[in-house]
Amino acid sequence: MRRSAITFAATCALVAATLTVARPALAAVPYEDPSLPVATRVEDLLSRMTLDEKIGQMTQAERASITPAEVTQYKIGSILSGGGSAPSPNTATGWADMVDRFQNGALATPLRIPLIYGSDAVHGHNNLAGATIFPHNIGLGATRDPALVQQVGAATAEEVQGSGVDWTFSPCLCVARNDRWGRTYESFGEKPELPVQMATIIDGYQGKGVLATAKHYVGDGGTTGGVDQGDTQLSEAELRAVHLPPFTEAVRRNVASVMVSYSSWNGQKLHGNDYLITTVLKGELGFKGFVVSDWNGIDQIEGGTGFTASEVRRAVNAGIDMVMVPTEWKSFITTLRAEVQAGRVTTARIDDANRRILTKKFEYGLFEKPLADRTFTPTVGSAAHRAVARQAVRESQVLLKNTGNVLPLAKNGGRYFVAGKSADNIGNQSGGWTISWQGASGQTTTGTTILQGIRAAAPGSTVQYNATGAGIDGSYTAAIAVIGETPYAEGQGDRPGSLGLDATDLQALNTLKASGVPVVVVLVSGRPLDIAAQLPDWRALLAAWLPGTEGAGVADVLFGDHNPSGKLPVTWMQTASQEPINDGDGKTPLFPFGFGLTYTGTVESPGQPGTPVASAVTSTSATLTWTAPASGSTPTGYRVYRDSTLLTTVTGLSYQLTGLTPGTTTRYTVVAVDAAGRTGSASAAVTVTTPGTVESPGQPGTPVVSAVTSTSATLTWTAPTSGSTPTGYRVYRDSTLLTTVTGLSYQLTGLTPGTTTRYTVVAVDAAGRTGPASAAATVTTPGGTDPTATCAVTYTASEWGGGGFGGAVTIRNTGGTPLSAWTLAFTFPGNQRVTQGWSATWSQTGAAVTARNESWNGALPAGGTVSIGFNGSYTGTNPRPTAFTVNGATCTVS
Repeated sequence: MRRSAITFAATCALVAATLTVARPALAAVPYEDPSLPVATRVEDLLSRMTLDEKIGQMTQAERASITPAEVTQYKIGSILSGGGSAPSPNTATGWADMVDRFQNGALATPLRIPLIYGSDAVHGHNNLAGATIFPHNIGLGATRDPALVQQVGAATAEEVQGSGVDWTFSPCLCVARNDRWGRTYESFGEKPELPVQMATIIDGYQGKGVLATAKHYVGDGGTTGGVDQGDTQLSEAELRAVHLPPFTEAVRRNVASVMVSYSSWNGQKLHGNDYLITTVLKGELGFKGFVVSDWNGIDQIEGGTGFTASEVRRAVNAGIDMVMVPTEWKSFITTLRAEVQAGRVTTARIDDANRRILTKKFEYGLFEKPLADRTFTPTVGSAAHRAVARQAVRESQVLLKNTGNVLPLAKNGGRYFVAGKSADNIGNQSGGWTISWQGASGQTTTGTTILQGIRAAAPGSTVQYNATGAGIDGSYTAAIAVIGETPYAEGQGDRPGSLGLDATDLQALNTLKASGVPVVVVLVSGRPLDIAAQLPDWRALLAAWLPGTEGAGVADVLFGDHNPSGKLPVTWMQTASQEPINDGDGKTPLFPFGFGLTYTGTVESPGQPGTPVASAVTSTSATLTWTAPASGSTPTGYRVYRDSTLLTTVTGLSYQLTGLTPGTTTRYTVVAVDAAGRTGSASAAVTVTTPGTVESPGQPGTPVVSAVTSTSATLTWTAPTSGSTPTGYRVYRDSTLLTTVTGLSYQLTGLTPGTTTRYTVVAVDAAGRTGPASAAATVTTPGGTDPTATCAVTYTASEWGGGGFGGAVTIRNTGGTPLSAWTLAFTFPGNQRVTQGWSATWSQTGAAVTARNESWNGALPAGGTVSIGFNGSYTGTNPRPTAFTVNGATCTVS
């Protein structure tokens, strides 16, 4: 989530605006009766709500941009703290007092609907000074310990609740496929099975009464070049195989909310993608919670600054239920209200969003206990929670090199020289998203540095420290260099160039090397670094990731109190030029995915199970059986996968498949797991083909066009007479998907006068299967502008390199007649493709491109101009178009 660089000194204003409203005595209305079913309470409350109250529930503002009085006035449903946004004092009690003031503002509204307060508690309650900071997800992925990760979630939830917060924007279930990405450390690993396994953290959060958020949906870890908020250029099959399984698992665990990604999929911003949000997530996966946007995420749908009415409409209609508008929340409320009143966002969509949000508020008891649960306040930074964090640090350490068994170090009688910028720096070892959004070096919070942990672990040894290595000589038993990255978060953490160590680290290493003392490197980083050139100079290498506040866990491994058991959650590059590098792609790594040493050799994992055998196959079921591995550690269970999606974990050597689809072929593998959570290689795959045929929806009736005006028309059609039962219908203009509706009609708006367009309808069922398109209906709108009207077009292209470019088009009405609507048309002379557009509705058939005005920029007076643009791709050359028309009239070109 992006965070603003606002200075959050606005707390004083917040305190001044404090409300002291006690919750009024409950009236005898059904929604306030906790003995009734949640669904009954939701429907009763929804029936009493005005449009403004419903829009308020869909609005999330940032704490520094709103007062408790405004919460009451605008009936706001949610508030968040951005990264680094905290009250003063930044204590658990300070937080609880602040949240309760906002909550009392909500309870002063006519219907007394409590608000829900969210924060990015992504590795502990990391905005709160003194909270326990756990390892970032990349370290948790290295533990291969789902039970421990659930404990981390539970401990975090207690500290979050103790500060009055109800909702964490965690976990990040991204699958990081390129280490250049600045959010790699937020991922549990590069293969989907790791975030699937570690989704137990959801149970930790929600089991303690804190709503979890699966983010960022979907594909943010797969962008081309590892660019944050970039474009994930994958087929749908690849997207489903690599990036969707963690969200499938999150839905299975009843995650309360899902946050949409800033990124695009094949050029379309996720915040406006109704197919992935509504059809796949809510329909196919059956997600029952609510979908929240990212920080100002809807602003990026069309690429401009701020949000437009079109972006609000597209985001809500795509299926976003709550919109994070940190500062411009008043404008959002006004805009969404106007869109509903104009019929461009239906009341059914508004009710669906509210139903989802209110259901979670009832399920999590906010109506009965809206204020902070201060019984949890003493748990913030408690010894018990720090013990869980220290265990997570121990288990996350991955031993990558140990020449001559230099590790473990002796606790007594040794002479150790500790160097490196991260040895005594709790900010560096905690990384980004710690107290502030990007994090910072230095004493940013309380805890134990790695140096402090080393000194405590070796009381019978001499420990000398100098960050630069100055003062070392040949008398020391070993030198411990704690080096690596300094803190960063999204955007600022992308590294498109070098992934090597910085000059400070290299200088310190050279100083230590010159002493002749064996060098042990502890690498503090959020991803693998390019260290192959320096590795021969090191006797040992321990990947510590970003361990958080409990640096003693690193010392536990260095001095043998814990035998290293971590395994790489990502593939470690030989050189940065190999990026992206992932398991199974044929590239030779420095260290492979899953690698990890112990003090007695390599970590032993279970072997490969025998190939499953399918038997008793029916149209909807089958039985799989397999044999135990012949080598490796003893399995305690077996994970059964359909393609890359985890179906279940069983303790025996068979599994009954049920609910299969007739006439389909599916592929299954089995992976053994031992008591330590280590997994072996997947079995060879077995293919199961069920008898019968897959039934998709039939063909809808040809749409009938009625109520045609110069800018609108109504399409109606009949349901298919054969095939599976449709749950929705996709409406297309030419080949462009306009929307998905559940009924048998659709109102076309924003049409261009005097134009002819072609529409088809496709039925889709609950499994996401689609049938054949209907026959086409043609809509011709009356009126239009003078076809002899003159116009001028300016076209510029900005090259990005690598076959990408941006196009900017300015249209000037050089005629004497104003235009009430416009359609620009041109033909690419090469193989260019429009991948994303803004300020117009763009479509492309072959080389022919059309851009139609949006509702807000259709009026073009004589002499007036309008600017639109697009992102595109090409191979070879990028010649510019030479001829343009507006509403059929030929334009001059400059």
